Formats: sequence, structure tokens, C-alpha cells
Amino acid sequence: MVDSVTSEPASPVRPTVPHDAASAAPAQEMTWSSAPIGFWMRPAHLLSVGFGSGLFPLAPGTVATIWAWIVFLMLDPLMNDTAWAVLLVVGVVVGARACTITGRALGRTDASVIVWDEIVAFWCVLWILPRASDPAGFHALGSVPEWAMQVCAFVFFRFFDIAKPPPIRRIDRMTRDGWGVMIDDLLAAAYTLLCCAVALRLANLFVAWP
Repeated sequence: MVDSVTSEPASPVRPTVPHDAASAAPAQEMTWSSAPIGFWMRPAHLLSVGFGSGLFPLAPGTVATIWAWIVFLMLDPLMNDTAWAVLLVVGVVVGARACTITGRALGRTDASVIVWDEIVAFWCVLWILPRASDPAGFHALGSVPEWAMQVCAFVFFRFFDIAKPPPIRRIDRMTRDGWGVMIDDLLAAAYTLLCCAVALRLANLFVAWP
């Protein structure tokens, strides 16, 4: 007697999905309205988004830089060089950690809402630029008004932050945490100061030309 064998229907073959396919897809950036209640009020997130300036829907980096400019003008009469140096060092170190935390929460460290790097870097630019209130700065400015130098710095900084000339773009791609976010804007600040120095020298030479 031959035993009958009942064959089970073959299960459909499912296409294999790469393990990192989900991570390969770009994450949708979180906004003020799409974030959970209280998300942006967490200290690290609040700092990373520049106390809300990075949540502006259009050009958040530019808006944050303008916010940094206004805050600098308000704080500068109340602070000396030592206080600014301490604030900038703490801002870089704490900001790098905060940007890392927020970047991981958002799924991308280079999210456009993260603008603390622009704020600290532009504060650094404004602090180093010559100021009319300082005798040495007044001499360095020559015939160029202080406000004109700051406007020039703003334009240069936004250009370098967006264009990311070498090695800024390379460092930005190599470093995927808060330190990378901070360093590329500090390099943009260095480019800005170099161009401002050249522009200031040329402007004074032009005015002094017989």
C-alpha cells in the first residue's frame, strides 16, 4: 500500500529588501507643526534651532544669521573680550553636542532647522572684526563705517556657508555629527574674515588714492 503525500502549496517568494534601504531614503525633515508637543522646548533642540530662528520656513540659515547679528549688537556693549571668548568656546563645545542630539532625533545631522552653527560662527566674525569703539579697530577701519564692514561680513558669510568651497564641503561630507556641523561654519567664518580684511584694505587704498 502506498501512502499518499499531500503537498502544501508553495509560499509566494517575497523580494528581498536591502537591510539599509530604509536608511537610504531621505528622512522627511521635521517642522514646528509636525514635531511632537514639547519637542522644540527640550534644551538641546531649542539651542540647535537657534531659539526658534531656524524654524523659519524660508532661508532659515539666513534668518538665524540676522538673529545672531541683532543679538550681538545687543550684547556687545555689555561684554568685554574675555566674556565673548568664553561665550564662543562654550557655544562651540555645547553646541556641537546639542546639534548631535538634535540631528539624531531628526534623522539627519545637516537638517536645515539646525542653525546654532551659523549663529556661533557669525558671532565669531563680528567679534573679530574691527570696531569703531576700540582705538585699534577705529584705526583699522579707516574711512570705512563699522556698519558697512558688518554688512560686508554678512554677505561673505552667507556666500561661503551656502557655496561651501574646499575644504568646507569635504569636511561636511566626512563628519556626520555636531562637530562637523560646527566646523564647516567656523571655516566659512575664517573665509569671511580673510575676505573682509582684503576688502577693507582695498577700500582704504581706494579712498586714499590721489
